Amino acid sequence: MENSNQTSSNRFFLLGLTNVPYLQAIYVLLFFIIYITALSGNSLLIIVVRINEQLQTPMYFFLSNLSITDICVSSTVVPRIIINTLSWDKSVSLLDCALQMFFSLAVGGTECLILAVMAYDRYAAICQPLHYNTVMNKKLCICMATGSWTFSFTSAFLHVFFTLQLPFCRSHNLNHYFCEMPPFFKISCRDTWPNELAMYITASIIAMFSFLLTLISYIHIISTILKIRSSEGRRKSFSTCTSHLTVVLLFYGTVLFMYMSPHSAYSDINKAVSIIYSVVIPMLNPIIYSMKNKDVKGTIRKHLNKHM
Repeated sequence: MENSNQTSSNRFFLLGLTNVPYLQAIYVLLFFIIYITALSGNSLLIIVVRINEQLQTPMYFFLSNLSITDICVSSTVVPRIIINTLSWDKSVSLLDCALQMFFSLAVGGTECLILAVMAYDRYAAICQPLHYNTVMNKKLCICMATGSWTFSFTSAFLHVFFTLQLPFCRSHNLNHYFCEMPPFFKISCRDTWPNELAMYITASIIAMFSFLLTLISYIHIISTILKIRSSEGRRKSFSTCTSHLTVVLLFYGTVLFMYMSPHSAYSDINKAVSIIYSVVIPMLNPIIYSMKNKDVKGTIRKHLNKHM
């Protein structure tokens, strides 16, 4: 009996998205298609940047980093959704939960910071074109990318460590489809205010700081674009930013909604929001960045024609 209780205390049960069989089949098929699309699109984007020497620029360096984060997010979340939906056993071990929570937090934070760095890159390219190569040199790009990954992974480790120190005596049923901090706060029998405060502070540092840096960069970008006399010049300058702006609004909006809302208000709406930033956006990013990018489309078309 004691062993049974110990085993139970080390496992959590993901309630998933639905218990209706035909909806489960639809979700599995849908998420499988999304996962394959996300992996294919982001991998293709990374390969295109590697094989085209003209794309060896800071913008595409950061775009490759963004694709890597998208692959990591999808691989952390989507397989668990599919396995959990198909399996009779909805339980997940504490170690598996900790790893999934850690990687989803770490890579999500990295994506926020990379998006902010990309905004600064666009600012340097449009507002300081003559000094662009000097400002966005290789050393600075590597430092900014490394700093983004390091800070996010360190922050994620601390959050996961302190979250798993909480006692979970109310229930081990997580009203979610993967392991994330807000659902854990809801089942804890201890006051989670210190953990929530730490989460809000980190969310403010990473998400809000990134968003403000992006906002300031785009205020300067837009003011510079408006000073361009020709309408064609304005259109070309702004077209280089529309893809990034679209991704920023989608990602920051959903992440801030999830991590800045109180855990007591957690509901099925939060699950739907989580699907957007952890499943849908990693699939959309390579599509959004490729649709209006002549260099990417040209490289893909050139190599397809060569093989055909």
